[in-house]
Amino acid sequence: MSNTSTIKQKELFGHPIGLYVLFFTEMWERFSYYGMRAILVLYLVAETQAGNAGLGWTRGDALSLYGTYTMMVYVMSIPGGWIADKFLGQKKSVLYGGLLLVAGHSILAVEELWAFYTGLALIVAGVGMLKPNISTMVGGLYQQGDIRRDKGFTIFYIGINIGAFLSSLIVGYVGEVHGWHYGFGLAGIGMALGLIQYLLGQKHLKHVGNFLGASENKEEKEAMKKPLTSVEKDRVVVLFISFLLVIVFWGAFEQAGGLMNLYAKENTNRMLMGWEVPASWFQSLNAMFIIFLGTSVALFWANRKLKGKISTSLFKMIVGLIIMGTGFFFMSAAAAEFNSTGASAMYWLVLAYLFHTVGELCISPVALSYITKLAPLKYASLMMGVYFAMTGFGNKLAGLLGESAEGFGEFKVFTGIAIFCVMFGGLVMIFRNKLEKLTHKAEDNEREIKYDEAEGFELAEN
Repeated sequence: MSNTSTIKQKELFGHPIGLYVLFFTEMWERFSYYGMRAILVLYLVAETQAGNAGLGWTRGDALSLYGTYTMMVYVMSIPGGWIADKFLGQKKSVLYGGLLLVAGHSILAVEELWAFYTGLALIVAGVGMLKPNISTMVGGLYQQGDIRRDKGFTIFYIGINIGAFLSSLIVGYVGEVHGWHYGFGLAGIGMALGLIQYLLGQKHLKHVGNFLGASENKEEKEAMKKPLTSVEKDRVVVLFISFLLVIVFWGAFEQAGGLMNLYAKENTNRMLMGWEVPASWFQSLNAMFIIFLGTSVALFWANRKLKGKISTSLFKMIVGLIIMGTGFFFMSAAAAEFNSTGASAMYWLVLAYLFHTVGELCISPVALSYITKLAPLKYASLMMGVYFAMTGFGNKLAGLLGESAEGFGEFKVFTGIAIFCVMFGGLVMIFRNKLEKLTHKAEDNEREIKYDEAEGFELAEN
């Protein structure tokens, strides 16, 4: 089934202008989220009587809340996607999610415990409404078979990480040096800027993200009522299996905001030419590497595809998991150095984040694009929501693994994560060909489609 529109899309740098509207919206949303994430655990463990007082929690309690919070942020993408598919459409859902996020981050600036929990709850609801739906809208900008779709998601992903990079530096510095609640408030200002930009760019999004139930197109309205075909069911099965990779990946990767964040704070020699690097700044490395390497990694895979070499989405995701897992061996080396000398060098963290970033570029934007290729039209946002829920479960797993370091020690935890990720990726690689048969050639014959060939459209043909 195809979903087309008579509205022709304008392009900028070879992509629809709507991509850049969504790019900047997500950039500011991630500025707010990652800025708050960079200082959340540090705020929780800061002493209550310190100059920059925190809540005085134990490491275990702080990592437990971190894992639960980051899990719920993404699990709420399931109801967020369902609401979009059944009632609002993606475009309005993104708007309402943005409003909830502005409110949540603003309330966190209030120095009261009730405000802290209320702010977290609003952020959870806001991300749940915004995250799956804005990603689905990106997929809707490209026609089925357009090889630029993966590139478009990588550009979108760079926007995410520009926001993450700036927030880790700016919000992290303000929070650690001037006050945690000033940092939380600054994150809210960033989200407000993103929301304003989204509203101003609506003219470039007229044909995407609309509620299909209210469509004047008969084919679109009927798509909401038809049962799934056997091909669609097979593709859903593949998506759910690929989500196992997602859970494992984020369970390891999200040590960044928890255990690796505390490791940088407590166990790393952060002195650089007589100045101590703030621990939260290491959170910016991942985003910085994505900004510099994102287009190169996307181009590498696109060229492999055009040369007829293996470059399916599932293959990329498996490779991404293995590369990311390998990065934890550098953290094992850091922990070994700390155990021997009482401090570890900063370059171990830099190398770990570099490998984590390359792995992330092979799995995360690719997974987003993969969902828009395989998900049934009437469940497009819901399936994206399920994907983000899987990242949420991965975040919770990350918190549990971080807590286990108190008993097992950092060296065993980092080494165990590395070995498991590499072995699990290798196991899925063995069954890759059988799984890809269930996609029914959804990724075959991809090519670059310019919009003098095709009109604008919303979602991929499935």
